[in-house]
Amino acid sequence: MSFLDTLEQARAQDDFRPLLAQIPYAQLIGIQFERFGKDVLFRLPKNDNNIGNPILPAIHGGVIGGFMELSASLHLMMTSESTALPKIIDFSLDYLRAGRHQDTFAECQVWRQGSRVANVAITAWQTERTSPIATARAHFLLT
Repeated sequence: MSFLDTLEQARAQDDFRPLLAQIPYAQLIGIQFERFGKDVLFRLPKNDNNIGNPILPAIHGGVIGGFMELSASLHLMMTSESTALPKIIDFSLDYLRAGRHQDTFAECQVWRQGSRVANVAITAWQTERTSPIATARAHFLLT
C-alpha cells in the first residue's frame, strides 16, 4: 500500500498510527503521538540512540529538529482536509536550552492555512510546557 493510500485510510478510520509506521525516520527516533479531539501531542521517548552529547547527556540537536519538523508535517496531515502530502518550504528552529535525556513533547499550531501554503508553529518541552527547549516555524506547500 502506498503512503498516500495509507494517509487516506488513516483519515477515513481516524487512526494515524499505520501512517506513522510507514515513516522510517519516525521509527528510528521513536516518535509517538496522542490525540485529544482535534489536538495532537507528539512525544519523543527517552532513547539512548538519540543522544548527541553523552557527557551531559543531551539529545542531539538534529534529532530535536527532525522531531519538530516531522511533528509539524504529521499535524498537517492529521488536521487538514488536503489529500496532498505537505512539502516543506522553510523551517526555522530556535534552540532555547539543552534537551536532556528524558521524554520530549511537541505541540503544533497552524497559524495560517491558505489553499496552497500552511504556516505551523512548533514548541518542544520536557518537564514543563512553560519552559520550552526549542521553538520552530515551518512553512509547507500543499499541492
